[in-house]
Amino acid sequence: MTGVALAVAAVIVLVTGVIRAAGASLVRTPRADAVHDAADGDGRAVKVAELLEERPQVQPALGMIHTGLLVSAAIPATWALSRLSGGFSLAIALVSLGALFVLIGDLLPRSYGRSRPATLAYTFAWLLRPAIALGHAATDLISDLDEDIVEEEDDADDVQEKELISSVLDFTDTLVREVLVPRIDMITLTATATAESALDLILEAGRSRIPVLGDGIDNVEGVLYARDLLTLMDEGGEESTLVSDLMRSAYFVPETKRVSELLREMQASQVHLAIVVDEFGGTAGLVTIEDLLEELVGEIADEYDDEVPMVTALGEGSYLIDARLGIDELGQLIGAELPDEEWDTVGGLILGLAGRVPKEGEAFELEEHVFTADRVQGRRVSRVRVHSR
Repeated sequence: MTGVALAVAAVIVLVTGVIRAAGASLVRTPRADAVHDAADGDGRAVKVAELLEERPQVQPALGMIHTGLLVSAAIPATWALSRLSGGFSLAIALVSLGALFVLIGDLLPRSYGRSRPATLAYTFAWLLRPAIALGHAATDLISDLDEDIVEEEDDADDVQEKELISSVLDFTDTLVREVLVPRIDMITLTATATAESALDLILEAGRSRIPVLGDGIDNVEGVLYARDLLTLMDEGGEESTLVSDLMRSAYFVPETKRVSELLREMQASQVHLAIVVDEFGGTAGLVTIEDLLEELVGEIADEYDDEVPMVTALGEGSYLIDARLGIDELGQLIGAELPDEEWDTVGGLILGLAGRVPKEGEAFELEEHVFTADRVQGRRVSRVRVHSR
């Protein structure tokens, strides 16, 4: 039995050392580095970035676990030594045991972890998460500090920083099809259009880049840049010049690409607009660098934007929703878990509930909420009214 007790103590001390080293590595890891690595697709960095959102709580929580584990290891080890020896030799053994525990369970791991920021934290993120959660819970039990007071003391900068980090973490998992401008909303030109008609469209729509089509929406031949068109006009070019002579090559991406990867590619290629294609090669829509950045920092409006709000509160838990609003955003707004396996927008949800193109004013119930197709344009639901039953 003494051998088993010593073995148990040794295992506990080793686990304690691993947690101490990983914790030291964690607190030496800049949160910005973890967020950057998470944006590059490192799943371990995502966990570390989440843990570092509450950096002040990390060390107390890990300290509680560290102390508890060392005490847990000391109990069976002390019992075993007391059975094996006594008197002065027992005292020497206990002092040596304490020194060994401090060396292996604290000093050496801490030094090792500090010299390797991020590396050990990423490797043992799976162990740090439950350890910090357990330590935080234990700290709460013996602390007189009310959690609500702590939250009230968070200043506005901390709240904004958390929101930004949350956006970055969500950004790494977002697909292009979730942020694209759908094909039905695309403003396009035909390759046979003239420079004069193209200029009129650019002035009317306020676009700097417009896709150029061949014989249909699924045949995008290129992109016309307003700057190229204005240069032609400034140099006295013919207004009858065809758009096909001015357009540049289009940049195509699949709708299943992650927006974080696309943003890096567009930056490297100096491309501001990409045509998004579906699995069959058809045009799903388009996406711009502005669309990608808005996923991180929110809506970006310029002096000429006349933005219609995506959500209009009507009172008494009723809302008028732009059908392009994301399912997750609507779920957060009304406090409900909405199905999102087969669609990304509120319009897709309505089509799914109806199983067809609904009629204007037709209502559908889902759990405690009623969704009404408030405006239907052709085969498209463009506005939805939502209220609780």
